[in-house]
Amino acid sequence: MKSVDFFEQQFREQVARGDFTLNPFEEAVLPHLSGGVLDLGCGLGNLAIAAAKQGFAVSALDGSRTAVDRVNQAANRLGLPLAAYQIDLSTYAIDGDYDSIVAIGLLMFFPRERAHVLLADIVSHVKPGGIAAINVLTEGTTFVGALEAGNHYLFGENELADAFKGWEILLSRHDEIPAPENTVKKFHTILARRLA
Repeated sequence: MKSVDFFEQQFREQVARGDFTLNPFEEAVLPHLSGGVLDLGCGLGNLAIAAAKQGFAVSALDGSRTAVDRVNQAANRLGLPLAAYQIDLSTYAIDGDYDSIVAIGLLMFFPRERAHVLLADIVSHVKPGGIAAINVLTEGTTFVGALEAGNHYLFGENELADAFKGWEILLSRHDEIPAPENTVKKFHTILARRLA
């Protein structure tokens, strides 16, 4: 899968540099996490580690061996309630309910049907009173560096919000970020609380 290979290389470079800074989306989400946390597409685990440092029990999943190894090494070294697993997220189904489910920068790396199946899976596995934090690329994105032709999906501008009708929307933010070769990445980030 092109995206896994792309990030595997990127993660190796970041580990070599010691670059483990939270991105702006992770910074926005962190204060809202609680309880049992599932981090889908955890990458190098910056958010998962920060959440575990606050005492939350975190399960972190990613397709990258480099990412999973880094997360588990940090968790073991720091004695954190955190475990990471290498998983094929293109076929994964959530197997329990969580207080917080995070998928930052993940769903766009699947075809439309799979992106919607996983989004519905997230929505159905958040406990009452719990939160979902999702971040996706949207239409108008012109950067294609990590996207595999025919195996990605750019969400409509407000499509993500439609999945959380009836939830309390804590954050809904659109960002446009310059990318290489005069391209742009357009993101929609949503943080929503499931009403009891």
